[in-house]
Amino acid sequence: MWHDAVEMLERAEKLQRQFFTPAKPAAGGPCWEPPVDVLETEDAILIIVALPGVEPEDLKVFINDGVLVVAGKRPMPGQPTRAMLRRLEIPYGRFERRLQLPTGRYEIGQRQLKHGCLVLSLRKIP
Repeated sequence: MWHDAVEMLERAEKLQRQFFTPAKPAAGGPCWEPPVDVLETEDAILIIVALPGVEPEDLKVFINDGVLVVAGKRPMPGQPTRAMLRRLEIPYGRFERRLQLPTGRYEIGQRQLKHGCLVLSLRKIP
């Protein structure tokens, strides 16, 4: 039973690492990649990006050569000056996520940052 519990914890940590893996170094230096969900309807692509703690003014969203780019930064919250860091699992600093869009033309429609998630609707242009 103990072996099963340890195995389950190891799998959970592996999943957590996959969700917050560092991105390939970009021109702006090292960064991390937030997890995304992508859904497609007949007339739009809906993209949900997990960005808890990110303010709208710290966020850039654009399409470049068929690639959606979501970039910005998540600042580290204020810390007590005499605190010792014991564990740091939540990624902070610069992030960037690039998603190759399906063939076609798109424009960014509705954009909301709600409950820690960026929700984008990309309208398909005929």
